[in-house]
Amino acid sequence: MQLSAVVRKEGKLYTSWCPELDVASQGKSIEGALENLKEAVELYLDDEDARPVEGVPLITTFEVAHGKASRPLRA
Repeated sequence: MQLSAVVRKEGKLYTSWCPELDVASQGKSIEGALENLKEAVELYLDDEDARPVEGVPLITTFEVAHGKASRPLRA
C-alpha cells in the first residue's frame, strides 16, 4: 500500500503525518519520524475497522492577507 507522509521539524523533533489515515508520529530525525510513522500506520491498519480515505491527497499552497502572515516563517 502506497501512502503519503508529511514531515516537518518542530523544535528538536520531526513530526510525520499520513493524511490518508490521519495518523501521526515523531522522531529525532526525518528517517526516525518516518520509521515511527510506518509502525504507527501498521498498528492502525491492524484494526479491522480502519479504512484509508479514498483517493490521493492534494497538497498545495495558498495565500492569506494578514499582518502576521507577512513576516517570514521560521524553518
